[in-house]
Amino acid sequence: MPLAIRLSISLLCALPLCAQAPVNPGLAAAQRMCSGCHEYERSISLRQNRDGWKATINKMLSMGAQGSEEEFAQVLEYLAANYPADEAPKLNVNTARAIDFESRLSLKRSEAAAVIQYREKNGKFRSMEDLKRVPGINFEKVEAKQDILQF
Repeated sequence: MPLAIRLSISLLCALPLCAQAPVNPGLAAAQRMCSGCHEYERSISLRQNRDGWKATINKMLSMGAQGSEEEFAQVLEYLAANYPADEAPKLNVNTARAIDFESRLSLKRSEAAAVIQYREKNGKFRSMEDLKRVPGINFEKVEAKQDILQF
């Protein structure tokens, strides 16, 4: 088989792997650093502007994330360029998964689970007042981001 055909086949087989995440110098650092504490997908599910990503990285640093200053700078550039805030649709509180509540509203895992459990037990949320009734959540976090919520 000619070399050109073999190369074409190899490239076609590799395309699905490349399509999974944008290629960028910060990708490997982001995957390594984020995966140390939680699923990498959780990290990228959070869509933010550059300042938002910087705040999130600083929060992760304060919680013990490991990496060099250069790696964190690469991760910031990677996330800001590939996962910007303006691409995220509103969060539908009646269909969202727990990970969406965690990442988009900065809720703890237990708080996100409480929202899901309340929704399953009591039915759809119709307003912010309904969300306020969920026991065990930091409602101030939810209220601060009410502009991204959809009922």
